[in-house]
Amino acid sequence: MSATTEAGARPSAMAAALKDAAITALVALGLFVPIVGLRTDVSPSGTLMLRQRWGDVAILVAIAFAGRLALLAWRAFRGDAKPASAAHAETMRKAGRTVAPILLGLAIVLPFIPGTGRYELDLGILVLTYVMLGWGLNIVVGLAGLLDLGYVAFYAVGAYSYALLATTFGLSFWVCLPLAGILAAFWGILLGFPVLRLRGDYLAIVTLAFGEIIRVVLINWASLTGGPNGITGIPRPSFFGLTFSAGGGPGSFADFFGIEPSPTHRVVFLYYLILALALLTNWISIRLRRQPLGRAWEALREDEIACRALGINVTTTKLTAFALGAMFAGFAGSFFATRQGFISPESFTFIESAIILAIVVLGGMGSQIGIALAALVMIGGFEVFRDLDEWRMLVFGGAMVLIMVVRPRGLVGHRTPTVALRERRSIGAEHVAEGHG
Repeated sequence: MSATTEAGARPSAMAAALKDAAITALVALGLFVPIVGLRTDVSPSGTLMLRQRWGDVAILVAIAFAGRLALLAWRAFRGDAKPASAAHAETMRKAGRTVAPILLGLAIVLPFIPGTGRYELDLGILVLTYVMLGWGLNIVVGLAGLLDLGYVAFYAVGAYSYALLATTFGLSFWVCLPLAGILAAFWGILLGFPVLRLRGDYLAIVTLAFGEIIRVVLINWASLTGGPNGITGIPRPSFFGLTFSAGGGPGSFADFFGIEPSPTHRVVFLYYLILALALLTNWISIRLRRQPLGRAWEALREDEIACRALGINVTTTKLTAFALGAMFAGFAGSFFATRQGFISPESFTFIESAIILAIVVLGGMGSQIGIALAALVMIGGFEVFRDLDEWRMLVFGGAMVLIMVVRPRGLVGHRTPTVALRERRSIGAEHVAEGHG
């Protein structure tokens, strides 16, 4: 191509980029005028008034225009650059293996870091809860490739199972925890049977409906679940029979170890409890991934038809993925119930499933360390923007869009199967001759 042709192509590409960015700005203008530009407010006299914020609209439209231009420039740069090599993918995996021990070390020593208070511990418990939920959903979505939009239903089953067993029969947390996981796994199998022949969008719709059915049942079956009022007075867990009471006393944790009673002891215990549950989920997931069952999940994710042709029982494979993912959600729900001491259907809406699925997708489907980083960014980072009030969701959504543009496969995304050929193997002609191949 001559220099004249290249010079003529550049203004043409620039004009196309400006036109694309202008269209994006017009769409943003149409969206932000009713959402941001016009806002109802209460006047000092108590009447309802309409407040106009055209300056904010102009700023957001300009951001959309500049962001679209930057995205087009990034795509052009990526198009000119050489594609990532296998060495680059290996570098990313090594970086993930380096980050994991660092995050684990920080998680273990967090309660002992100077300046760590009740707020930081509660935030750490919340982040670890979503990490555990993300690792559980990763079995279904990341490994088996089954899109599940109703994962919060198993979370709710675990929470209500623990609450009902503990308040009705007086069972301890350590007895109710495995029972809640078993009941959640049972409901996972029940969900698995109707969706065995469904894939893609159809599977997502059915799982979404299942999550809504569970929520509606919790609201309307008031005689069992308490309805919209929920269940209160859920017992707290104990440490080998030692209770965590603020006033101390015989049989308490502080009295047994001869230390000053403090409400922080229970929070620290809950923090290490959810950390242990999350690490157990991670360890089991990694072990199963290397087993024949995990390889069957990966085969199902890559191509279900080829999976059937290889003689893999697709029915059993799907049911095990749903059951194991639901079991870990049941464990997390049981912990949520004992931590809060109160549960209601409002805690198990579709937005929870969307957040957990976003953590799995943004972290990188199939990547354990990526999901942990995504949960830290989405849940912990969300608290950083709490002071932004009404702009918080906009910043949050923009950050997710930016991550998906820069890292389309997630923060640490790779879909390398557990068993794969590292190099091509040559086949001799004697093995493929007619009558011998």
